[in-house]
Amino acid sequence: MKISVITIFPEMFDVLKYGVVGQAIRDKICEINVVNLRDFTDDVHRTVDDRPFGGGPGMVMLVEPIYKALCSVDPDHTGFRILLSCSGQVFDQKKAFKLSKIGNIIFVCGRYEGVDERVVNFVDEEISIGDYVISGGELATCVIIDSVIRLLPKTVGNPDSIIEESFSSGLLEYPQYTRPRSFMGYDVPNILFSGNHERIRRWRRYQSIIRTRERRPDLFEKFCLTDEDKIIISQLEAAYENSKDNNESD
Repeated sequence: MKISVITIFPEMFDVLKYGVVGQAIRDKICEINVVNLRDFTDDVHRTVDDRPFGGGPGMVMLVEPIYKALCSVDPDHTGFRILLSCSGQVFDQKKAFKLSKIGNIIFVCGRYEGVDERVVNFVDEEISIGDYVISGGELATCVIIDSVIRLLPKTVGNPDSIIEESFSSGLLEYPQYTRPRSFMGYDVPNILFSGNHERIRRWRRYQSIIRTRERRPDLFEKFCLTDEDKIIISQLEAAYENSKDNNESD
């Protein structure tokens, strides 16, 4: 995968040298090219913004330097061009999977009060990472790049971990535990030591469903429970009630 980023703060992308993304770059699974937008200006001050027509606060990024930068990194428009924008579609795991199938992606990072609206005519999609405001598109782009690259083949050591992660199935991931077995009175559920892989699988599925229902009801409303899911919920909740009743009678 080839990724190009157009920004006025190239140094902000040094963070991508680390972790999973950094290793993917070193392994040549992906290539990241960070382009300084100011290199496509014509004046001595390397101006990339100006006051908005019609008045108003802040500054608006100029369309011409962005267009020139796009033409430089993607002259034939063979890449998929993305503008980071509050007006864009909200990024999610489904979008990450779609982008991971694209070989050439170009990100345009806005700043200030935003970009000249005419930039939209030269990109393929606008994307937002959420319903809140940050100072520019750089951090949002880093988030998307990390999310997408880790889905590429051979990027993550164990590919099964990607399948089981939160949002991959439409549910939050089940709780994870490791040593020690007991810590300050908090114990790891005994079922994880049972050695019964089918019971563990069903318990984890139940935990994913319940956790999503409690913590992200918006996701749960969109999720369609399978017949097996309904049976798992019914059986485990019945077992929990029986256990509670027995403890109370003791």
